[in-house]
Amino acid sequence: MNSFTYHRATSLDDALGHLALPGHVAIGGGTDLLVTIEERLAAPSTVVDVRELAESLGVTATANGGVRVGAGVRLADVAAHALVRERYPALALACEQVGTPAIREMATLGGNLCQRPRCWYFRRKISCHKNGGDSCPARAGESQYLAILEGGPCYIVHPSDPAVALVALDATIEITDANGRRDVAAAEFFVLPRERMDRETALADGELVIGIRLPAEAAGGVQRYVKLMQREAWDFALVSLAAVRRPDGEVRLVLGGVSPRPYRVYTSVEEEVTSGGLDEDTIAALAERALLDVAPLAKNEYKVALAASLLRDAIRELAAD
Repeated sequence: MNSFTYHRATSLDDALGHLALPGHVAIGGGTDLLVTIEERLAAPSTVVDVRELAESLGVTATANGGVRVGAGVRLADVAAHALVRERYPALALACEQVGTPAIREMATLGGNLCQRPRCWYFRRKISCHKNGGDSCPARAGESQYLAILEGGPCYIVHPSDPAVALVALDATIEITDANGRRDVAAAEFFVLPRERMDRETALADGELVIGIRLPAEAAGGVQRYVKLMQREAWDFALVSLAAVRRPDGEVRLVLGGVSPRPYRVYTSVEEEVTSGGLDEDTIAALAERALLDVAPLAKNEYKVALAASLLRDAIRELAAD
C-alpha cells in the first residue's frame, strides 16, 4: 500500500482547503477508498477525514416537508432511522442491503455514492479504458456482472444500492468546494463512461458531497427496493430495482446492476403504470418495453430475464395500488 498522510478535518472550511490541494482526497468510512489504495488504483498524498463535519451529520426534517440526510451518516443509521423508514422506505431498504453489518456500521452514505466500480479488469489493473488502456477486455471476456444497458466503451455497473433508491426518490445531492455550493439531481450525479472515464460521478476535483435531500413529494406512497444477488447476502447486485408510486400517483422505476449508472426506465412506461388496472399481458409488454434498449454481452444475457422479472412484479404491485 502507498504511504499517505492522515488529516482529520476540524471544520468544513478546513476540509475544503485541504481538498483543494493536489493529492488530497476525502475519506469517510474508508470501506472503498482504503481498498483502492491497497490495490494501487488510488495514490493520495493525504486523506482528509470528513466524518465529523457538522454539515455532514444527522437526519433532519426540512422546512418544506422533506428530509435531509448528512453525507457522513453511516448506512446502518440511515437504514434504522425512524424518519427515513416512515417516509422513504425504499432508501432504508437499500441501505439495509449493502454489504455486511460491519460494513454498514462503517460506510457513509456519501462515500457509498462515490465508490469505484467492481469490474475485475479495472480492479486487477488489467489494461482497460478505466485504468488508462484503449480497450475493454470485458467485451470478449468475463462480462457476467457488467452492463446490459448504456454500456460502451466501458461496461461497468455502478455498485451502490442507495444510489438506485435516491434516483427513484428524486433526491438532490448537495456538493460543495472552496468556491461555494451547488445542488445536483441524483439522476444527473452519476455519469456514463462515454461522458467521463476518470470517475463515475459529476464531482470535480476538490468537491465534496455534504448532504442528500429527499423531497416531500416522494415521501410515503408505495415504495420497494429489491436486490438479486449471486449469494443470499453480502454481495453486490446482479440486478436491483427501486419502485415508487408517490402519493400524487407518479411512478418511478429505476434499475441497478444493469448500467454504469442507476437506470430509470422510459417515462412512457411509468406513465402507463400510473393509469392502473393493467392485465398480465400489458404488464409483460411494459416490462419488455422498459428493456427495449438492452445490449447484453456474451456472458450476461441472464440479467435481461432477471430485470424483466423484477419489473413485472413491481408494475403489478404499483398498478394494483
